[in-house]
Amino acid sequence: MAPIPLLLATAFRHVISESNIEAGFARFAALTAEAIDFSAFCDAVAACLREGSIWEPVRLPEGGLQCHWHLELTPAGVRAAKEAFAALCPENECEHHARPAQGLA
Repeated sequence: MAPIPLLLATAFRHVISESNIEAGFARFAALTAEAIDFSAFCDAVAACLREGSIWEPVRLPEGGLQCHWHLELTPAGVRAAKEAFAALCPENECEHHARPAQGLA
């Protein structure tokens, strides 16, 4: 799978919240079965951010002293992830169409 659809699909199915982008990439890599390098991951994050598919990943929680890195889909990103799943399995009979754990269906 190409990096952008892989990023969207992973964000749709899993919560990634880490201390920085490097830790976020390590979590992403652990969740995916496909090999993607850090540079391609960063490019995919930047493209998704430009397209409005993900929220700004660097956040300072209220009362926090340190920023954290989150991978979270916007409503447009949820639609894009569902379209990517539909392209993979058009019969809608696969596990990809199950409701995600974080309730973003």
